[in-house]
Amino acid sequence: MTEGEKYLPRPPYETGVIHGRFQILHLDHMKYLLAGKALCRHLVVGITNPDPVLTRTDPADPARSSAAANPLTYYERTVLIRSALVEGGIPLSDFIIVPFPVNRPELYQYYVPLDAVFFLSIYDDWGIRKKELFRKSGLVIHVLREVPAEQKGLSATTIRKAIVNDQPWEHWVPVCVAEQIKKWNIPARLKKIMHETTCSEKRL
Repeated sequence: MTEGEKYLPRPPYETGVIHGRFQILHLDHMKYLLAGKALCRHLVVGITNPDPVLTRTDPADPARSSAAANPLTYYERTVLIRSALVEGGIPLSDFIIVPFPVNRPELYQYYVPLDAVFFLSIYDDWGIRKKELFRKSGLVIHVLREVPAEQKGLSATTIRKAIVNDQPWEHWVPVCVAEQIKKWNIPARLKKIMHETTCSEKRL
C-alpha cells in the first residue's frame, strides 16, 4: 500500500461511488455501472462535466472538455442513467445520481460521500490521472478493470460520430436510451455542434 492509499475492505461495500461523462450512455457503460453495483449495497453515480463551470480541461485528455464531447446536459444524462439502470433491474432505492467534478478534488466533499469506495476503470492516461487524484485525496479505490486502450470496447465518441453521419447506432445503447435520444432530437443537436466546431476550426 502506497502513501495516501487506504485499506480496501471486502465487498459488498456499503456505498460505492462510480463516475463518468456518459455522453452517450452505451452498453459498455452499463456493464461498468452494473459491475460497480454488484459490489455495493448503494451506488452513487457521479456525472462528470455536469456543466461548463465544473468542467476543467486536463492535459491527460483535453478533448473531454470540448463542446463536441459534451452534447447532453446533466439533466438529460440523469434521465438516461436512471431509466437504463431501472430497465437493467436496479431498484431506484439502490442508487442515486449526483454531479461529480472529477478534476476538482477540492469539491468532492460537497457531492459524494468520501467514506465510500470509489470505483475506476483504467485504459488510458486519463484513467491513470483520475486514480492519482483519488489517491491524493485519500479515497478508498477499487479498480474494476484495467486494460490497454485497444481493449476498451465501445466508445461514446464512435457512437456520436455514427449519429452525426446517419449510420446505425441504436444497437450500441440500451433500448430506453435510443428511444429518448430520438425523442429529444439529439441527432440534430450533435450535427449542429459538429458543424459549429468545424467552422470554428477552419477560422483558426
